Amino acid sequence: MKFDTPAGTNPIDELRVVGQPHERIDGRMKVTGTAPYAYEHHDVAPNVAYGYVVGAGIAKGRITRLDSAAARRAPGVLAIVTHENAGELGKGDKNTARLLGGPEIQHYHQAVAVVVAESFEEARAAAHLLDIAYEAKPGAFDLASAKDDAPDAPASEESPTQTGAGDFQGAFDAAPVKFEESYTTPDQSHAMMEPHASLAEWEGDRLTVWTSNQMIAWGAADLAKTLKIEPEKVRIVSPFVGGGFGGKLFLRADALMAALGARAAGRAVKVALARPIMANNTTHRPATIQRIRIGAQTDGTITAIAHESWSGDLEGGQPEVATQQTRLLYAGANRMTSLKLAVLDLPEGNAMRAPGEAPGLMALEVAMDELAERLGLDPVALRIMNDTQVDPEDPSRPFSQRRLVDCFREGAERFGWSARNARPGQVRDGRWLVGMGVASAFRNNMNMDSGARVRLGRDGVVTVETDMTDIGTGSYTIIAQTAAEMLGLPLDRVQVTLGDSRFPVSSGSGGQWGANSSTAGVYAACVKLRESIAQKLGLDPKAAEFVDGMVRAGDRRMALAEAASGGDLVAEDTIEFSKAMSKEKQQSTFGAHFVEVGVDRATAEIRVRRMLAVCAAGRILNPMTARSQVIGAMTMGVGGALMEDLAVDKRHGFFVNHDLAGYEVPVHADIPHQEVVFLDETDPDVSPMKAKGVGELGLCGVSAAIANAIHNATGVRVREYPVTLDKLLEGMPELA
Repeated sequence: MKFDTPAGTNPIDELRVVGQPHERIDGRMKVTGTAPYAYEHHDVAPNVAYGYVVGAGIAKGRITRLDSAAARRAPGVLAIVTHENAGELGKGDKNTARLLGGPEIQHYHQAVAVVVAESFEEARAAAHLLDIAYEAKPGAFDLASAKDDAPDAPASEESPTQTGAGDFQGAFDAAPVKFEESYTTPDQSHAMMEPHASLAEWEGDRLTVWTSNQMIAWGAADLAKTLKIEPEKVRIVSPFVGGGFGGKLFLRADALMAALGARAAGRAVKVALARPIMANNTTHRPATIQRIRIGAQTDGTITAIAHESWSGDLEGGQPEVATQQTRLLYAGANRMTSLKLAVLDLPEGNAMRAPGEAPGLMALEVAMDELAERLGLDPVALRIMNDTQVDPEDPSRPFSQRRLVDCFREGAERFGWSARNARPGQVRDGRWLVGMGVASAFRNNMNMDSGARVRLGRDGVVTVETDMTDIGTGSYTIIAQTAAEMLGLPLDRVQVTLGDSRFPVSSGSGGQWGANSSTAGVYAACVKLRESIAQKLGLDPKAAEFVDGMVRAGDRRMALAEAASGGDLVAEDTIEFSKAMSKEKQQSTFGAHFVEVGVDRATAEIRVRRMLAVCAAGRILNPMTARSQVIGAMTMGVGGALMEDLAVDKRHGFFVNHDLAGYEVPVHADIPHQEVVFLDETDPDVSPMKAKGVGELGLCGVSAAIANAIHNATGVRVREYPVTLDKLLEGMPELA
C-alpha cells in the first residue's frame, strides 16, 4: 500500500481499541520471567557451548603476537577464533569499525578473540590464558584538541551538514542584542539492562542467530555481508529485547563472535558481552562542543541564529547531528548551522536515543534561557514569541502539525509557572534553594516502510507476523490493538509474533519511527485481509463493517470466523511512505518540559522535585504505554543532566568508567513525581494511523530544563554537562 495522500476517515478512527490505555499483552511474560531474552533461549538448540569475547588492550596499533596454545589446552575448551583463523570477513553497511579486530586495532576493547568452551566459566578462564602482545600507535582521543582542525562533516542530499538562510553574520552584527556561548556534552553510554548477547547455530551452511537486536533486517543483511554468505542463509530471531536506546540498531560483536565460534566448534554457541566490555566494544553517544550565537531585537524577536557543533568518530564515521533541531525550532530569517567531524580513535560513536536533538537541545535550550534573562523576558514568553508555523530555512514548507505554543500554555498552567521567581536564588525551602526550569521538546518525525502478514484462522483468531521488535516499548500491544481495531475483535483474539527475519520486513525499532510505521504496516495488511474476508463471504468490501467479531454489510451479518471455514485466510502488505509528502510538509513532534529542583545551600546536592512533560505527537496509540515511554525518557534526561559521563583516558584512549559501578544512571530514589500530558491531536499527513513517535521526544529538552532550574535556584550557570555539585559550589550564594 502506497501512502501518498493524507489519510482520510478509516477504521482506525473508530478508536474502540486503538487510542485506549491497554496494559501490555506481553506484561505477564515479562514479570513471570517467561519472556525469552537473547541469552535465555534454552530449548532452541541442543548441546550449547559458551563463548567468551576478549577485547583489545590498546586503542590503536596492531597485534604483534597472539599465542593461544595455553588457552587451547585449558579444560573444556572447544575452539578459539581470532583474525588468524576466522577466514575472510567483510564488513556490514551499518558498522564503522570491524567487529573482529586484528592484526590492526581500531579502538580499545575491539573484539580480538572468542574462546569457546563447555561452560562459561571454562571459557572465561581460558580466555585469560591468551598471550597477546601489541604495538601501540599514537592516537587522537581528545575532542577539544582536535576541534580546530576538524573538517566539515560528510553530508548527503537528504542530510546536509552545513545549512543557511539569509545573511546570518550581517544580521548578527546589526542586532541590538547579541548572545554567544559555548556548551559541551560528554560521551554517553546506552547502559541498557540486557547486555549484547547472542546464541548462534549452524545447520549445514545455514545460520540462525537468536539475539538482541532492534532492526532485524539490517542485522541479518550485515551478518551475511560480514560472513560473506547469501542473505537467505541467515536467520535472525529477536522476540524480546531488554532495552537498546540505539545501541542494538546494528550488528555487534556478540552476534558475529557467536556465529564464528559456533562454526569453529561445530556446536551451538552462546555469547554475551560482559558489562565491562560493552562501553568500549559497542557504540556510544559522542561528545559535542557546541557554539550558539543569537541576535535579537530588544523585544525578543530573533533576527539571527547560528548553531555550530563539533563531534568525533572513527575514520569513516558520522557526526552527532546536534544542530538539526535549530534548523526548525524557532523563527528568524537569518540562519546558519554547521557540523564538524574530527577523526578520533575512541570507540565507535553512533545513534543513542534521540541522536542529534538530545545533545543539541541540551545547548540550545540553555542558550534560549540565557537570552531571555539578558532581555528581561520570561523564558516561556520568549519561546512563544519566536514560534513559526513554517520551516524557517524554507518558508514555503509548512509543518504538518505544530502545537508547540499549546504545549507551553498547557504546561505553564498545570505546573504553576506563574509562581516562578525570575530572580535566581530567591526561593528557599529550609536548607534547599528551589528553582523552576523549562525547555522546548522537539524531535523530527521519520517514517520507515513497514510490512506485516495477517492470518485469520478457523477459530476466528487473527495472527500478526512481522519482523518488528519490542525493545520494552509496547510494540506487541499497539500492533495487536491495530489488528483488533481493523478486524472488529477484542485484544484476546489477536496473537502477535515479532522479531523473526522469516517474517515481512518492518520498520524496526529506532528513531521514534517504530510505533507509527509498524502499525501502519499492519493496517495495510489488514486492509487486504478485510477485502479477502468480505469477498469470501460474498459481501461488498467497500461497505463491509467489522464489529464484535462479526462482518456486516447492509442487512447481512456473518461471523468473522466463517470466512476461514475452508482454511486460513492470509494477507500480506507493506506500507510505502511517499518521500514527496514529507518534502511538501515538515513532519515533527513538539513538547514542553517543566522541572522544579532543590539545591542544598551548603553542599550543592541537587534533587529533582517535580517534572511535567506536555507532548504533541499525533494520535497516541496507547496512552498507557506511551506514558511509560515518556517517563522513561524523562528519567534518562535526569541522567544526562546530572550524572552520565563516559570519562576518557586521554593518554590511552578508552572510557575508564566502563561498567555500571562507575557510569552512573538514575535510580528510583533519584526520580520524583512525573506528570505526562498528551495533547489531543491527529496528523493525517504522516500515516493512516495519524500518529507520530513520542518515546524520544520525551527525552529532548529535559536536561536543559533541569540545568535552567538549577540556575534559577542558585544563580550559577553551568554550560558543561553533567551539572555536578563541584561545578556549582564555588558560585553558590553565601549562607545566611
